[in-house]
Amino acid sequence: MGQLKPGVTYIYERNGDTVFRREFGEDPSTREVMGYDYHATDGRPLHDSLIESLMDSKMWGEIHRMAKINPTLQDALDRVIMIYRLSKTT
Repeated sequence: MGQLKPGVTYIYERNGDTVFRREFGEDPSTREVMGYDYHATDGRPLHDSLIESLMDSKMWGEIHRMAKINPTLQDALDRVIMIYRLSKTT
């Protein structure tokens, strides 16, 4: 897999589970492999698992930000954190 060139615009293409990259305006035959989709252990495409993970992370970020201005939410979040830490030690 190659290196990025400063100032160059790249086009990323997918063919099945393979992701390719080529410079804008270049012949498609010059594209190079950038990565692959691997499947999660539950049989679903990794893409679905990553999207769910990102959505969960986004939600927890929003909860933390909202808790700063909502004392009831902060109290509930503190309790969740305490239960989580206690469950890790047992």
